[in-house]
Amino acid sequence: MKRQRFFQLCLATGAFIASPITLIANSIKKIRDEKGFMVGSGKDRFDKQITLLQGDTFFTKISTQDTNGDLYVYESTRLKEGGPPHHYHFSQDEWWYVLQGEFIIKVGEKTYRAKAGDSVFGPRMVPHSFAKVGEGEAKLLMIFQPAGRMEEFFQKVSEGVPNKMTEEERARFNEDYGTKQVGPPIGNLKR
Repeated sequence: MKRQRFFQLCLATGAFIASPITLIANSIKKIRDEKGFMVGSGKDRFDKQITLLQGDTFFTKISTQDTNGDLYVYESTRLKEGGPPHHYHFSQDEWWYVLQGEFIIKVGEKTYRAKAGDSVFGPRMVPHSFAKVGEGEAKLLMIFQPAGRMEEFFQKVSEGVPNKMTEEERARFNEDYGTKQVGPPIGNLKR
């Protein structure tokens, strides 16, 4: 008899514990897009491209919001040569896929010359940078996994928020968004 009461108590307690977990799981499920969507060529997911100081224009293809923070995908278009300073991300892996043009991509101590169809992977906590080389327009498909706060970071940079900061404030701003600058942009872009 005691055994039966024990199992009843376990089942009742299990249901009680499982209820909040089920509610949380269902609410998370509602945040994610379950229908799918398409973002056209040269278009942004929200029709609001992001323009960065180094000359990149980002078109969000999969937003952090779409994946509950699991993934952030955007297309970067560059007209001028160059790229961002050497930096690393505390929690995000980064992947570059060259759609058009040519880029130098440095990950750790290794430097790659990547052309259309090539891809390069940069693990979290490993310093990296990239630079467009050559004439004309160049494009990268870039992925952050997990997304972290990178989309929000790029939006703030596009709004000019860091322009109003001292160097120390800018370093703190970057770290608040999970990235740290550790060197200048890639130089000497001559072939």
